[in-house]
Amino acid sequence: MPLVAHNNLPTFERLRCEGQTILPPGRAMHQDIRELHIGLCNMMPDAALAATERQFFRLVGQSNPIAQFYMHPFTLPQLPRSAKARKHIADYYEDFEQLKRDGLDALIITGANVTHADLSDEPFWEPLSEVISWAWDNVTSTLCSCLATHAVLQQRHQQQRRPLGFKRWGVYSHKVEDRAHPLVSNVNTRFDVPHSRWNDISNVQFETAGLKVLVRSAVAGVHLAVSEDGFRTVYFQGHPEYDSVSLLKEYKREVTRYTKGEVQQYPPFPENYFSRNCQAILNEYRIRLDTALNDGQVPPELPEDLLASRVDNTWHDSAEAVVGNWIGKVYQVTHQERGLPFMEGVDPNDPLGLRIADCG
Repeated sequence: MPLVAHNNLPTFERLRCEGQTILPPGRAMHQDIRELHIGLCNMMPDAALAATERQFFRLVGQSNPIAQFYMHPFTLPQLPRSAKARKHIADYYEDFEQLKRDGLDALIITGANVTHADLSDEPFWEPLSEVISWAWDNVTSTLCSCLATHAVLQQRHQQQRRPLGFKRWGVYSHKVEDRAHPLVSNVNTRFDVPHSRWNDISNVQFETAGLKVLVRSAVAGVHLAVSEDGFRTVYFQGHPEYDSVSLLKEYKREVTRYTKGEVQQYPPFPENYFSRNCQAILNEYRIRLDTALNDGQVPPELPEDLLASRVDNTWHDSAEAVVGNWIGKVYQVTHQERGLPFMEGVDPNDPLGLRIADCG
């Protein structure tokens, strides 16, 4: 599904350099179907702001090559930002009030860093609640990621997340609970998803809220669930949008905190992520780091480039398939509600051609 670069957001050029199809507005292909407009409410902190843009743009853009869509990033002004991040937002992000007037077909809400045990005490709680409520009434479907899932469960269903007592951190195997649901149609029945969180909404809490769990891990818990109608709100508790190196960069940040004395405990490895070879490299690095710190010397750099070429991505294909199914359902519903025609030869029940043909 080609992205249309309708502004100068650097993410478009970055994805183009990766080989993804990016169309300038003047070259957007003429089609008999209306393009899709998808909002991205990016609440991530400054260090992850641009990376999160790329991850979700890439994931949606690679889901299927047929239709065209416009991504509309925006954020919440109550989130603390550096001068550099404020400039990025001012230059490239859109205004939520204007997006409400223009309308969106779908919305993605990212996670965020928090400082309070109760999400309702966060400074972004009220504006985020406004976004959630508006989307429920005006957007075909909203996809919530991690912290956003926890916020919607608390706001709409009075289900408050609970501390795990440790950081759930790594890549975990998940099983599809309902193979007939369209969001997991033709997706592997077992697949990996990264997680990175200190809090959890349990399987029982999702079910108590009247929501349907579609994908769950025996270790990491619920990853994918949907609202009562099966589509209006989609909940991710994991991070299928992560790049191959996202957990590596997160591990590096934790090591840096240890090096600076911000934390006393050296970080454990993310589970099921680093190979034995990577772990050996990192164990050797820790010895050199501790020696340097004890001797009052400059700490060595973590060998990020060496490790980046050795980590595997075991989740992107399944993530792409799930998001492709979501986009296909958004397309189907929006066109049916607006009475718009489908392209010639396109099955309205499978608009993005995601089903496998019966060759019998």
